[in-house]
Amino acid sequence: QVQLVESGGGLVQAGGSLRLSCTASGRTFMIYAWFRQAPGKERQFVAEIARSGGLTRYADSVKGRFTISRDNVKNTVYLQMNSLKPEDTAVYYCAAGLFGPGSYNYYGQGTQVTVSS
Repeated sequence: QVQLVESGGGLVQAGGSLRLSCTASGRTFMIYAWFRQAPGKERQFVAEIARSGGLTRYADSVKGRFTISRDNVKNTVYLQMNSLKPEDTAVYYCAAGLFGPGSYNYYGQGTQVTVSS
């Protein structure tokens, strides 16, 4: 059974930092990503990282502030979020794919990130 379990969300003031974690089980995934969805808006891509080689890609809105990383031994992907802004407030979802960049087969349940001004 495939599971993606996120943790690390919470309430933080603008300018602060949070680190999200997502632990995967049940399959070996080739690509991991983070998405987010704010109230009333569509789900938005945030960042992705390949299992091997460490190739990463970021949305323009988070470049220079967020860093995605992974620990293949722990099957865990992280999203370090610095210099947070109120517009970063959203439910953050971990995603995992079996084949490669841009294709995701599974999503986690989401973790709430709220940035106060």
